[in-house]
This record gives sequence, structure tokens and C-alpha cells, in this order.
Amino acid sequence: MAKIVAMEVRDVRFPTSRDLDGSDAMNPDPDYSAAYVELHTDAGPDGYGLAFTIGRGNDVQAAAIRALAPHVVGRDVPEDAEALGALSRSLVGDSQFRWLGPEKGVAHMAIGAIVNAAWDLAARRAGLPLWKFASRMTPEELVSLVDFRYLSDALTEEEALDILRAAEPGKAERIAKLEAEGYRAYSTSAGWLGYSDAKLVRLAEQAVADGFEMIKLKVGGNLEDDVRRMKLARETVGADIRIAVDANQRWDVATAVSWMTALAPFDPYWIEEPTSPDDVLGHAAIAKALAPIKVATGEHVQNRVVFKQLLQANAIDVLQLDAARVGGVNENLAILLLAAKFGVPVCPHAGGVGLCELVRHLSMFDFVAVSGSDSDRSIEWVDHLHDHFTDPAVVRGGRYLAPTAPGFSARMHDATLRRFSFPDGPEWTENAQ
Repeated sequence: MAKIVAMEVRDVRFPTSRDLDGSDAMNPDPDYSAAYVELHTDAGPDGYGLAFTIGRGNDVQAAAIRALAPHVVGRDVPEDAEALGALSRSLVGDSQFRWLGPEKGVAHMAIGAIVNAAWDLAARRAGLPLWKFASRMTPEELVSLVDFRYLSDALTEEEALDILRAAEPGKAERIAKLEAEGYRAYSTSAGWLGYSDAKLVRLAEQAVADGFEMIKLKVGGNLEDDVRRMKLARETVGADIRIAVDANQRWDVATAVSWMTALAPFDPYWIEEPTSPDDVLGHAAIAKALAPIKVATGEHVQNRVVFKQLLQANAIDVLQLDAARVGGVNENLAILLLAAKFGVPVCPHAGGVGLCELVRHLSMFDFVAVSGSDSDRSIEWVDHLHDHFTDPAVVRGGRYLAPTAPGFSARMHDATLRRFSFPDGPEWTENAQ
């Protein structure tokens, strides 16, 4: 049996703050970064995963991942649901590491990076892209991957099995549809808060020309500026293109309601992260006050339990899971099942480093094997850093193409790892301030 013989963790950072790419009301100068994991085997191939951060936090994130090496090195290479479930349970069940969470923050993101690397490894060995690899598992195998602890008041194993069995008919047709048509995307590339009005208009025009049916703007810095930018965006794209807005946790509840009321004349489709991601009741109050404007959140929601509460409280209209925030594919499967149970569409958070590459697999798996629907669903698209990946996400005509290469698409080029490794890569040593 092939073994995992080593786990290597690299600190990889990109200087996106130089051009204000990724800038928003809470994060004015992000350097998009990844704590990058390589699972080395004695028989090949290797597996790859990452946790996305925005700079100095990568020191802490990489150290947390390294601390979990004893659970990984020496294990049999995972090839099926049983092994992937056992690895996840071993990592989550480390009581001393769990104390730092439990199941949240840096500790949980470290688990997610390793679990995702294990899924990448298993899918590579199967010769399948992850979305197809997971879609071929039986409902019973998929349910065995989920930790139902803390969920059973909202979703039982039997209900999860019913959801997955209901999606069995038509799987082949949905796979064929994805391969022929791809999956709907929306663009955030026009909307960074640090961009000038002229750049916003130019990129919004380009997004519509490129086939996107929705764009997203960052808001929350200054109300007068936001009103002007929303007006410009609406005049640029016309009435038929959706415009979502994202406050990146900037506001209290009352501020969120008053600010969005001022933007309401420009028909925002959703308000994303209007307040703290932990404030379930705050989101519920905002959703009630702002309807029919939708409320969306998820990229900083720390685990399946908080998602459960957001759904139970009718606090969100759109669920935005993140491939690298929670405990990996296993926990995101639980979150997809919760969303299906409550009938809430999933529109994943992407952008960052590698998130577009990863979440397309999760959305396509959801369409094939869980919800069976792509109605009112789309995946965020941010057009930068894709060229650093060996299997980059590709969007054409406003749609993500279905990945065909084996794995979870997390592997970076060796040249990227050399150049952007922090602090010793040439990108950092040659451009030191």
C-alpha cells in the first residue's frame, strides 16, 4: 500500500497590494497569500492543498498546518470515502489542537488545507477531476464523510441520504451539461474599492461584453462614494445585469440597513457580509429589514454549525461557502447538504489564491450529486493569479469550464513557488522596501 512519506508546507505570497487588487473596506492592502501543502508519497502522485490568507497571517497558518504532520505522515494514501473520512476525523479529533478552536479559525483552516490535499491526492490516483470523483461516490459513501454532530436538529443522516438519493436520477445528463456548457460565473474584477471610477466603468463594460450576467462592487468605505459608484455601475451595465454589493463585515445592523436603503434605488441584488459573520441574529434582522434585497454570507463563516444557525434563522438568502475556510471537502459536503435541505442556493466565495480553482469543483459536484440544481447559482470570478496554477480555472462567455485534469486543481507551478516563497523568493528579496 502506498504511503504518505512527508508533508511539506510553503509560505507563498503575492504582492497584490501594490495595485490594490483585492482591496475592500476592511482589507485596504491585502497581499494574497497561501499556506501551501504538499503531501509526498512513495509511489506517486503527490497531493496539493492550501489555506488562503492575505499576508502576515500566513506565518501563523503555515505553522498550524505543520503541527498536524503526525496525523498525516506514515498514513496509507487515501483512495476512497472510508480513508478520507478517517483522516478528517483524526485531524478534527486531536483534542489538544481542537482546544484552539474548536473547529474554527486558524486551527480549522489548517485541517481544511490537509483534507483538501488528501482529496486532491485521491482524485489524482483515480485519474478524475475532484467533482467527478466525488460525484461517483454512492449516497451512503458521501454520508459517511459527514460529521453530523451538532447538526442532527437540522439535518439527520436519513435526510441527507434522501437528498443524495433524490439527486441520483439525471446525474449523467447533468455531467454532460457541465461538460458542454460549464457553470455560471459572476465577476468581482470591476468592483475593488481602491479602483478609480474610470477603471470601474471600463471593467464593468468589459464584464458585460464578456458575457457575465452579474457583477459585484465592494462598498462600506464612504456612503457618498458608494452611491456615486453604484449609480455609475448601474448606468454602465443597464437594468438587466445584476449588481451585488459586498461590505466585508463593515457595519453594525442599523448601519447596514440604513446604508443599503440608500443604495436600494440602484437595485442591488444582494448585500454580502453586511456585519460580523458570527452574528446570526444580526443577519436575520438585516434580511428581514432589507427584503427583497438578498443577504449573502459565508466566506468567513467558521464551520457547519454557524451555517446551520444562519439557515435555521432565515438569516441568509444566498450561502457562500469557501473551499479553504472550513475543514475541507468533508465539511463543505455537510454545508451543501444543509443548503439543499433549506432550499438556499450556494454561490461560493472565490478569488483569492486558488479559490476559483477549488470551488468550481464543489459547485459542479453540488449540481451533479447534491442539489441537482443550478438555478440562481453562480461562482465568483476574479481574474488574477490563475496563471500560477497547473490546472487554472477558465471562464468563457461568463461560464466556468468544467475541469478535466485529475485532482482538485490546487497545484502551483514550481517556478511560482520559487519566485513567490516568503521571505526568500526573488519577488520579495528584489523588491524589499
